[in-house]
Amino acid sequence: MSASGEPANEVAPSSRRIQVGVSACLLGKRVRYDGGHKWNRIVADCLARWFELVPVCPEVAIGLGTPRKPIRLAGAPESPRAIGIQNESLDVTERLTEYARRMAGELGDISGYLFKGKSPSCGMERVRVYGRGGAPRRIGRGLYAAEIMRSHPLLPVADEDRLHDPVRRENFIERLYAYRHWQDLLEKGVSAEALVEFHIRHKLIVMAHGACHARALEHLVAQAATRPIESLAADYAASFMNALSFRATRSRHTAVLFHTVGYLNGHLDSQAKAELVDLIHAYRQGLVPRSVPVTLLRRHFQRHPEPFIDKQLYLTWQPLWISFGSHR
Repeated sequence: MSASGEPANEVAPSSRRIQVGVSACLLGKRVRYDGGHKWNRIVADCLARWFELVPVCPEVAIGLGTPRKPIRLAGAPESPRAIGIQNESLDVTERLTEYARRMAGELGDISGYLFKGKSPSCGMERVRVYGRGGAPRRIGRGLYAAEIMRSHPLLPVADEDRLHDPVRRENFIERLYAYRHWQDLLEKGVSAEALVEFHIRHKLIVMAHGACHARALEHLVAQAATRPIESLAADYAASFMNALSFRATRSRHTAVLFHTVGYLNGHLDSQAKAELVDLIHAYRQGLVPRSVPVTLLRRHFQRHPEPFIDKQLYLTWQPLWISFGSHR
């Protein structure tokens, strides 16, 4: 372990950085309709330390300028138009959609996206849609965000509101790393052997999100010798990313930690095992962060290597060591 508490063998935040698209205003860029910004501390200070953030403002990119007349979504919720608030003859629907389609291709190497919440261009959910008469309904999605999400359905996405929830923030970061791992596999070329290896390395991580998801993925991997690898890989990727979208609860992590302890049977004396069990229970009760029992497990497995654990990413999973003060 390093002095900061991070694993000494993990990649430093300055190298091999994962790319994440982000609404430019969240980084403090003055691209808002009123000439202002929506600087977000978690995005600009914390996430920027670990990830390469790629800023985009679609409204500026299509030539609306800063400052500019504001726009809003209007019409049918399933296919709204982006029109001017003060001048309804201003309609930028096609320009926003075409730009989004182009960027969906140009940003093909990103591993996630952080959108500005409730924006008519970048809002990923609950964006106001104005119909004829009556109050607007929060059921829309920004036109740019909708196209990015449609083109990359497995891409991890979040808005700044979700980042303020420690559980959702941790989940988003975990999905960023997982999706980058999947992208790396695709770049190298998927084979039956490579898919099995990928599954093994992420097995305990998935178990923390639910044993049922781990079993479903196990069932898919079992078909590696009989199914065309392209269709199997597509089904596996969808199930894998869906599994990680479910909350990894403290009780599920506790179960995984005790499962891992089982691989140390016969190697620990009663005192060492009691210490480890006590720390896991302390984590379950919320008294210590998960990194505490994980660190002790890492030390034990350094002294007593085990082939299955050596292949697992769970004890060295990078998101665990990105701390924002959460005790999860």
